This record gives sequence, C-alpha cells and structure tokens, in this order.
Amino acid sequence: MNILDSIYANAKSNLKRIVLPESYDKRIIEAVAKITQENLAAPVLIGIKEEVIKAAKDCSVSLDKVEIIDNEKAANFEEFAASYFENRKHRGITLEDAREVMKDPLFYSAMLVAQGGADGFVAGAVTTSANVARAALHCIGVDDEIKTLSSSFIMAVPDCNLGEDGVFVFADCGIVPEPTSEQLAAIAISSAQLLQKVFSIDPRVAFLSYSTKGSAKGAPVDKVRRAVEIAKKMRPKLILDGEIQVDAAIIPEVAQKKSPDSCLKGKANVLIFPGLESGNISYKLVQRLSKAKAIGPLLQGLKKSCSDLSRGCNVQAVIDAVAITAIRNQ
Repeated sequence: MNILDSIYANAKSNLKRIVLPESYDKRIIEAVAKITQENLAAPVLIGIKEEVIKAAKDCSVSLDKVEIIDNEKAANFEEFAASYFENRKHRGITLEDAREVMKDPLFYSAMLVAQGGADGFVAGAVTTSANVARAALHCIGVDDEIKTLSSSFIMAVPDCNLGEDGVFVFADCGIVPEPTSEQLAAIAISSAQLLQKVFSIDPRVAFLSYSTKGSAKGAPVDKVRRAVEIAKKMRPKLILDGEIQVDAAIIPEVAQKKSPDSCLKGKANVLIFPGLESGNISYKLVQRLSKAKAIGPLLQGLKKSCSDLSRGCNVQAVIDAVAITAIRNQ
C-alpha cells in the first residue's frame, strides 16, 4: 500500500459525516456517488431534494443512499440562525440578517459542522476560496491556540525519494498573503499536525527562505528567523529549522554542504513558504512540471476541519478532499 492509498483505507476504517453544500454541481454529485459506493465517508448534501435528485439523474448516478438536507426547511434552521447572530452581532448584523445567511447552503454547512451535526465540510467547486474561508471563520472559528486560519496542500510527487517518498505538505498556499512571524509559526504547527494526523508520519518542518543560516540578510530573512524562534517555543519537541533554502531543506547532499548542523538533514517533509506568493507559485509549478498530485487547499487552524476546492477541480479532487477531511476528524 502506498502512502496515498492509506488515506482511503483510514477513511474507511472510521466513517465520518462530511457535508457538501454545492449539491447541484456535476462533479460534486459524481464524487458523492463514488464516495458512497466506496464507503469512504457518510456524505451529506445541502439543497432542495427534488432538484438534487434531478441533477443526479442528469448525471446518470443514484443518490438513493445519500442524505439530502433542505437547509431552508430544516428543523435546526432557526437555531443555526440564532447561533450565527450571536457569533456576529458585534459586527452589527441582525437576526434577520442571520436568517438570510443561513439560507446559503455554504454557511448552513459550516454551522452544521460547528454545532456537531457533521464532522467537516468540503466546498469551493463553485464558490471562491474567500467565501469558503469566510464561512469557516464566521461559523466554526479559529483554534484558540493557533489563532491563524491558513491552508496547505498535500503534494505527492511521482518517482521521487525526497520528503516522505515524494509526499510533502506545502503551506501557506491560499489564505495569508503576507504572514507575520507569529502567523508563520502558527502555519507551521498547523501543517505539521496535518501531516501527522493524515499519515501518522513524524513531521520535519523547514521554514524556507532565500537564505540559509545567515548566507543572506534582509527583513524577509529576519521574519523567518523570528518565526522559527516562536515555533520552537510553542512546540519544543517538533523537528523544525530555518531560515533555510529549499535545496538544503530537501536534498541531504546539499544540506551537508550548506547546513550540516541542521536537524532536518535535508529530509524536510513540511515546507513553510515565507509568503502566499511563493507558496502558491511553488505548488502549481511542482504540480505541473512533475505531474504531482496536489490535494487541497486544506483549511487549517480552525476548531473543526474543512477543505476548500479549486473551482477547476475534478471529481477525484473532491473525493480526495472528502477523505482527508474525514481522517482529520478521527
């Protein structure tokens, strides 16, 4: 069994209830049918049942065993609206405003997770990442210790012996444009936790830079160094190092020359980028040039698990996101 196959085996071992609000999208419908058939999770769709079933028939799939909730008619609609109002009244919203928000399947799904009615949600096939993140923040909220919503990608590079047999976590690639040192430390801890949770692998975290241990200077280098100090105080037992160039982080021979005393020894499997620009460019470049599998963006730093999807995602990407979201809640 390779490392990616283990995702599906773990998901099957302890079924979790994962809600998908974009119920009329063909990719979501086909993915849910396969998830149900392969017993990867207990998916829940949000929408008008008759319309969801009609959309499924148009896709030539059956959703007979899938739970479908019409959020506007749900028994918990008023309860959820009241909870949202309590969460956001400091921003000046009214209870009637909260009711309008809960009519949105995305926000209803996030509140369903927040209230314990589901283990996680997956969305983003037809809505923006910003809106998915907003629903998660407003309904679920950030982890009290981490305090930073971020995202990561699980990257699986074929025919590669670097990282963890070609598997890496890249972060942040989708949420925080210019992270502070404190945010970088939080992103690193969240990403390390994700790798350990999904694969039961000991994380080895590299804080990336254009400098390795003082080989260059500048404010960006200082920011990364400060992030390393913060992360070490937060998680003293976590294997992490920086500032470090990417070749010294992932190639043992280069590490021996550039940073022989580093605890990473050129075997980092979690790569923390200094900013969103470098992270987003890097994951897409690796994905396209090496034909790597990129699973994500996986939202992290929240009180409950959820995953974003690219609007260009395919059916398999939806299945992967659901399986990983399920595992993160086991």
